[in-house]
Amino acid sequence: MPLRTSSAHGSARIEEIPTANLDARFADGMTVAVVAGFQGISAEGRITTLGRGGSDTTAVAFAAAFDAIRCDIYTDVDGVYTTDPRIVGRARKLNRISFEEMLELASLGAKVLQTRSVELAMRYKVRLRVLSSFEEMGDDAGTLVCAEEDIVESNVVSGVAFSRDEAQMTLVSVADRPGVSAAIFTPLADDGVNVDMIVQNIAEDGRTDMTFSCPVDQVPHARAALEAAKDRGEIEFHDLVADTEVAKVSVVGIGMRSHAGVAAKMFRALSGYGVNIKVITTSEIKISVLIDRRFMELAVQALHEVFGLERAG
Repeated sequence: MPLRTSSAHGSARIEEIPTANLDARFADGMTVAVVAGFQGISAEGRITTLGRGGSDTTAVAFAAAFDAIRCDIYTDVDGVYTTDPRIVGRARKLNRISFEEMLELASLGAKVLQTRSVELAMRYKVRLRVLSSFEEMGDDAGTLVCAEEDIVESNVVSGVAFSRDEAQMTLVSVADRPGVSAAIFTPLADDGVNVDMIVQNIAEDGRTDMTFSCPVDQVPHARAALEAAKDRGEIEFHDLVADTEVAKVSVVGIGMRSHAGVAAKMFRALSGYGVNIKVITTSEIKISVLIDRRFMELAVQALHEVFGLERAG
């Protein structure tokens, strides 16, 4: 018998829906199992908590295990928007979004869903629906997170994400030799620093600059790890410069795979508002830039407008 799971306020709920009436919410014979979320068993066999987003992850895991028709995630917003409505008043709620797009948005700063729950849903092909805990639920409510083939027409760009709490760190005049990148990023990894964007400048006279971004609260750990590696003779650099007043802004969309010129359009829009780009990274469906934090909201508004995200696709 088909099942539907839901997650809200720290618990996962599984509803057994009679096959003859899948749309009936309170049909005769429905079974509702209330299952505690946010907890599991560690590799050592100990009961442990799952961390932030653990209830959503629990709900998706049950949905996958029981071959549920859908997993409903109840939260404090009524769906996934093209960007944060607090920054762009004309931000639009998306009816559908692909797993890949939702995963990128979640990893880039969107707070609606945690990456682990989306990764699990994508792996086991569990359709997610994001709903508000405070509004009546209808057939068209919320946002459906589903496979790309379930979206009839996709926009080139589906959303703009941002992260305020970023920092840019630059190792000035590093020896340009084989293994230097490993010598830099191994101690950072060992110290738990979450490195994101990485850029290496063109070498001159056997020296180069290495720039990377990380969460701003991890700058002291990164600095300590790199200075310790320098003291041990593992790396050599002339200076370590940290800029803690930057932000990351990204555009995401599966339509980028088949449309050229997205990067040029994005960079022209930012240039038109005098926003200087410090670092750029891309993937098949994402372009991210690091900019001065004071321009972050302006950049989000400009990109939302230039890609026409206030209009339904």
